[in-house]
Amino acid sequence: MRTFIYLFFSSFGICFSSLLQAQNPPIVNSADIYLQMKKLNVLGSVLYVAAHPDDENNTLLPYLAKGALYKTAYLSLTRGDGGQNLIGDEQGFELGLIRTEELLAARSIDGSGQYFSRAFEFGFSKSADEALHIWDKDKVLADIVWVIRQYQPDVIITRFPRDKRAGHGHHWASAILANEAFIAAANSAKFPEQFKYGVQPWQAKRILWNTYNFGSINTTANDQLKMAIGGYNPLLGESYGEIGGEARSMHKSQGEGRPRREGRITEYFTTTGGTPPDSTLMDGINITWSRMKGGAAIIPKVNALLQQYNIQHPENSLPALVDLYHAIQQLPEKNTWIKEKLKEVVHLIANCSGLMAEATSSNEYGVEGQNMQLQFFVNKRLPAAIQLKKVTLMSRQQMLFDTTLSKALHANDNIAFERKFPVALQQPVSQPYWLVHPMENVGMFTVNDQTLIGRPESPPAYTAAFTFTIDDVAFTIQKAVQYKYSDPVRGEVYQPFVVIPPVMVNIQPNVVLSNVQRAGKQVSLPVLNVQLQANYSAAGIPVKYQLQQGNTVIDKKDTVLHFETGKNYVWSVPLMQVFHAQNTPVIHPSVTLPIQGKNETYDLNVKKIAYQYIPTIHYFYTDSVKVITEPVKVVGTRVAYIAGAGDKLPDAIQQLGYQVQLLQEQDITDEKLRQFDAVVIGIRAYNIHEYLTTKNDVFNRYIYNGGNLIIQYFKSNFINNKPVKAGPYPFQVNGSPRVTEENSPVQFLLPKHSVLNFPNTINEKNFDGWVQERSTYQAQTNDSHFEAPLSMHDTGEAPSSGSLLIAPYGKGNVAYVSLVLFRQLPAGIPGAYKLLANLIALPKHEK
Repeated sequence: MRTFIYLFFSSFGICFSSLLQAQNPPIVNSADIYLQMKKLNVLGSVLYVAAHPDDENNTLLPYLAKGALYKTAYLSLTRGDGGQNLIGDEQGFELGLIRTEELLAARSIDGSGQYFSRAFEFGFSKSADEALHIWDKDKVLADIVWVIRQYQPDVIITRFPRDKRAGHGHHWASAILANEAFIAAANSAKFPEQFKYGVQPWQAKRILWNTYNFGSINTTANDQLKMAIGGYNPLLGESYGEIGGEARSMHKSQGEGRPRREGRITEYFTTTGGTPPDSTLMDGINITWSRMKGGAAIIPKVNALLQQYNIQHPENSLPALVDLYHAIQQLPEKNTWIKEKLKEVVHLIANCSGLMAEATSSNEYGVEGQNMQLQFFVNKRLPAAIQLKKVTLMSRQQMLFDTTLSKALHANDNIAFERKFPVALQQPVSQPYWLVHPMENVGMFTVNDQTLIGRPESPPAYTAAFTFTIDDVAFTIQKAVQYKYSDPVRGEVYQPFVVIPPVMVNIQPNVVLSNVQRAGKQVSLPVLNVQLQANYSAAGIPVKYQLQQGNTVIDKKDTVLHFETGKNYVWSVPLMQVFHAQNTPVIHPSVTLPIQGKNETYDLNVKKIAYQYIPTIHYFYTDSVKVITEPVKVVGTRVAYIAGAGDKLPDAIQQLGYQVQLLQEQDITDEKLRQFDAVVIGIRAYNIHEYLTTKNDVFNRYIYNGGNLIIQYFKSNFINNKPVKAGPYPFQVNGSPRVTEENSPVQFLLPKHSVLNFPNTINEKNFDGWVQERSTYQAQTNDSHFEAPLSMHDTGEAPSSGSLLIAPYGKGNVAYVSLVLFRQLPAGIPGAYKLLANLIALPKHEK
């Protein structure tokens, strides 16, 4: 995980903060240093604005940041929470956490910064009006204004137009909001509460729309501003199109892997506010040091620095860099550019001296109330006259450690020492700041600290400050404390250092069907398993387990445990012995135990999300179980599941009382499939597994001989540019409608169809309480074999009947299901379970 870089100032020197979390130290070569030096003479800034992760123009950003050398950043209004996941089963804000890290990974490649608003991506939206209503327009507008006032861009660029050509309602709304913020940020009467946090009104010179030619939609025109951005940068060894391909490919959860683009690339822009440019983005904007009083004197100093730079001995530039720092510090203006350029100079001082400083832990977790062991390390890898003055450790603005060293650093000598520190019992757990409080509504995260709004991540739990002197100038490098280890495959790895509670509590399963019936008999008697994980070792700890349903304690247990770090302790409770049917159907656990002489109660669990291409993610939550008491009837006993892009249906099928077996490619044989009452295909599986198409004849024989094949939605009828074959009869999903209103009325076109009647009766009430949407990527077909039992539509649109198609084939059935069961089942929607049970139980036919 990473956070913003901060620069602090004092009368005695420079304080530079490099709080990059969970990122291996970057490799900086002499060409990189030279490019950084060139950037010192450029004082222009651009803010790019759109709605989602992957909306940014991945070729334009590296051109702006590494070619034109502008200060460049991307503001994504959302974190992509409502999208679909190609690499795992994370949904909702978990997916938003992944896509946050993917954006930061992309920014580390293209050299830009990253911002967010508090808006939650609640799913596909068909209009800006809907998006602005669900988001709380004023609050999202305030967030954009806040970022503009902090960042102070000269030029703002939007990805989308302010009308329906934008397609997605979020895209449309992002352009509307950005253009309103362009005006509001300069108006002192707008959001004046922000000014007490140090920002001032800011008027960008212009706001432009970066027009595009996507597929059948071409919004470019010859009378628009044109920029050639496909050039090759010899200092980088690649073109901006090639860099853009690398950055784009970090959006892995969306399947956005892209080739590195070579050749000429032209971008188009049209002005939507401010003064139109004639030939460049920065027309009429002074982007040199002369934009500020006395700044012209800095230009020859930077030019001399560039001319005298020795690529084999970057340390020779240190005296000139120190002199440049003094000159910038003495300028009469104290504005954002002064802070930015001083930060850049200190970057260069560190890089030209080959300076490395870090504070790490060999343990991933710091436990509240326990001790942590930290390792401090410094190495100056080039010959430069630098002294290490002191090292401090900070947490939540409190100093935990401060030692004066005054030690001369010799070239390539390691300085390393260890210290043990207590983790305060009151130290907050390492929670993403936008998840600390419950959401305001379905469209907005709650963030009560204004200074956090816009930031991509939370500040690190602990930061170490290393203070150095060079030519009597003091500068401080701040580094997040990280978890560092050696992996036998990956080598040296840096990850976030995470603060956790002394114990963690979870309960399984998270959805319980308490009344599943097969042939008139209840399938099983559910059991709740409460699991306590000890995060420290101690003997004879008195522990009180507790189960709570609403405000009522429904069960508790006192015991004594001998804690071992990482060990789990399970308490099993038969559900029907404790469940109160008349109360809320949600149960959550907690444990109470003595910590430092005082009884403390804990109810948090942690979720760890780990993919090798991004830092490991942790978040904390109160675990619970939702109990569904409605009777659900099932037929059959065995179901096969073929995983797609990631969903949690296997757990739901098991809750229905079925034995579930996950199948791989080698399992798809006639002999294997005939063992199952139904085969369920995961979401988007046909778009990621080509073998499903090549094995279509096997599936068809399975259906013909009496099996039920349930195909969850896929996005298009192609995989790797080859046609998808799914089932015995043709249907299309390309460009198909989707129903995004989760409360959209459902019409029963075939009320007597077995899927609506056997073994469970499906009616309008079974579609109550659905989350996010009704249906996605609906099917279209003219084949008379298919029956469409349901119809639905969003407001103002024509009814569509492609959410559920069922066709008999031989003795069995094939069903295409674009109803978003993959969201409803984990949310504990009873009607979704009944519908799934009916699909599995579709009746056999005579051949």
